[in-house]
Amino acid sequence: MRSEVIVQLDARQEFRISLDALTPMAADAARQWLDQQFVALECEPIRATGKLLSADRVLCVAQAAGAARLADSAWANEFARAASASLGRPALRIDVTAMTVTY
Repeated sequence: MRSEVIVQLDARQEFRISLDALTPMAADAARQWLDQQFVALECEPIRATGKLLSADRVLCVAQAAGAARLADSAWANEFARAASASLGRPALRIDVTAMTVTY
């Protein structure tokens, strides 16, 4: 099975980040990295209750990062490692337009 994170920003922009050659990130480190990015990118919870699920955090960070950060391979690799580890899945598809994460 191929390990990769796909981020689709819109119908024309899709980023594929392979995890095959990257060192996995520990789940705690992944959550911490995503939390730091959530704050740094000034993300807002997407649920009216303010509750922030792991998948929501991944979606918000991907959306706020946009094409500029996802085009930066160093940042994109860290994001992919963190997203995969925090959700416990080797392959993810993050559709920012539809606000979905599929495994």
